[in-house]
Amino acid sequence: MRILIATDAWHPQVNGVVRTLTMMVEAAKGLGVDVSFLTPASFRTFALPSYADLRVALPGRGKIARLIAAASPDNIHIATEGPIGFAVRAYCRRRDIPFTTSFHTRFPEYISARFPIPESWIWAGLRRFHGASSAVMAATPALASELRDRGFGHVALWPRGVDAKLFHPRQVALGMPKPIFLCVGRVAVEKNLEAFLSLDLPGTKVVVGDGPARAALQLKYPKAVFLGALQGEALAVAYAASDVFVFPSRTDTFGLVLLEALASGVPVAAFPVAGPRDVIGQAPVGVLSEDLREACLGALKLSSQDCLRFAASLTWEACARTFISNISLVRAELHDGAKSAIHKPPVAA
Repeated sequence: MRILIATDAWHPQVNGVVRTLTMMVEAAKGLGVDVSFLTPASFRTFALPSYADLRVALPGRGKIARLIAAASPDNIHIATEGPIGFAVRAYCRRRDIPFTTSFHTRFPEYISARFPIPESWIWAGLRRFHGASSAVMAATPALASELRDRGFGHVALWPRGVDAKLFHPRQVALGMPKPIFLCVGRVAVEKNLEAFLSLDLPGTKVVVGDGPARAALQLKYPKAVFLGALQGEALAVAYAASDVFVFPSRTDTFGLVLLEALASGVPVAAFPVAGPRDVIGQAPVGVLSEDLREACLGALKLSSQDCLRFAASLTWEACARTFISNISLVRAELHDGAKSAIHKPPVAA
């Protein structure tokens, strides 16, 4: 089975969408599928205003058609609601080709945090975008339920995984006063970092990541340590050297960083909102509270071994198997539907 994934988010971007697609496809190599990508690398791009490290593709209709024809996919999956996603959606709609989509980002909340645009307008646009999809894949049961409540159809669950070979406990030190409270992610207004940086906590507050809000936050919170964007072994070391992982976002649909922290043996402190609540549930691996300081101090008392046991079953292979299963199920349903239409008896005059 050949699957083509169309995505506006791609390297060198560092975010959950890129990591999910990269790790999932790597894990899928031994599962009997051939996955290729249609990404901004094939098009001219421009920097997003106020967000220079995010580049937006300018896909032409003809080139989209040529790239899809060259890939010769059995299935098309649209991962993002950007220019590439819209262009591939239009291609499929013109030719009556079924496709699947995934919901990664709460754009209504992100956009309204920056511009005075009603969230209801953005939700309406997203509903229309995903409305023609044969399956809208969501990372957690809570997100899937919310999408159904908001009028999205054909919602399917697609959980995430974590690379336990990279993220695991190790004896390392950052040379900073302990305990270390770590936050990893894009340094932007929608990540609610000030809720973390403004806390009165012992030890050291560390932020890993980059983004448009970094310069202003560094000036405002000079005692916090900003390490910039880290990847691979350097990122794994930052996790392992920390005592508590703090997740102040109220809008993330999942938060792969939560799993990376837990696989490193680091408990989580977060607000009791959909993303962390769905990942952690009732497991003794994090403290969720509207008092984020209370959550941080409470998480210090949790067991590293409980975190490791929790993360052990959340593999990228399981993630890849579910993704493939969702697509296979759609193929089977479409095939059965086509057979039913062929054998449907004529309507009496």
